[in-house]
Amino acid sequence: MRRIRYESTGGPLFLEQVAVPEPGPAELLVRCQAIGVTLPVVRKVTEAAEPIPLGGEIAGEVVAVGAEVTRFRAGDRVTGLCFGHGYADYAVLHEAMASPVPADASAVDAVALVRGGLVASGALAAARPAKGEAALVTAAASGVGHLAVQLARVRGAGRVVAAVSSAAKADFVRSLGADEVVRYADERWGEPVDYALDAVGGDLLTPALAALAPGGRLVAYSSGGGTIQAYDLLVGARSVIGFQMARIARGEPELYERWRAELWRLFEEGALRPAVHAEFALTDAAAAHAVIESRSNLGKVVLRP
Repeated sequence: MRRIRYESTGGPLFLEQVAVPEPGPAELLVRCQAIGVTLPVVRKVTEAAEPIPLGGEIAGEVVAVGAEVTRFRAGDRVTGLCFGHGYADYAVLHEAMASPVPADASAVDAVALVRGGLVASGALAAARPAKGEAALVTAAASGVGHLAVQLARVRGAGRVVAAVSSAAKADFVRSLGADEVVRYADERWGEPVDYALDAVGGDLLTPALAALAPGGRLVAYSSGGGTIQAYDLLVGARSVIGFQMARIARGEPELYERWRAELWRLFEEGALRPAVHAEFALTDAAAAHAVIESRSNLGKVVLRP
């Protein structure tokens, strides 16, 4: 089978031919039909000290199952997070990380919806939103952010502010339900909000925190790091909450499953619309990474084996 790999920090990515892997006792072997490209994976290629497998979101058909698998069988359509080599024709997926794909949804729909939607759902839950409160979403046009904008609206936000890197993204995020659009470079980000979902981190933490009303909450779920001064929290009694999806997946599987079911329900009702910016062939993985690095995508970037 074909697989994308790299050998040193920064790449380049290259295609290799390897044997099809065997699923372990609690694993599924999936023939990949869609693979999500995410900023954390791109950052690992450019920043990790040692090369790592290019894992992430996959969707496709189960072709074999391990001895301890109970929920799936060959022929089932699934999506989930692959921790091994996911940029490939076939990938191994742990049963606990897999979820079924409804008959009326495509593999691309699944990759665009589930993982990003779970992160958006979790970040939103961490903010403890009350109906009518004002929300701010950074990276609002990203694979996670564009779903967070919609979910904030679905869950009763009275005003949704979308923060983006470029004015070219304004029409896109407004079409998703954002009431206001601000650019990162703007001096002020409009009227204060009650909570902010930040997927960027770094230098953007300061303006995101400043956008909060007294008592406001900032949920940080970015891999971009950043520093906040304690005094900035003291002024206005603001708070910062860290959110990590892996903790929920490992420690609260029932909650994880409930969020997944809700995402599919909203999708089927038409209340949640995952957007796909572009689809690339597996062999064009470097071009897909370049789109993510440029921050130009409107929604999800997908590889198609």
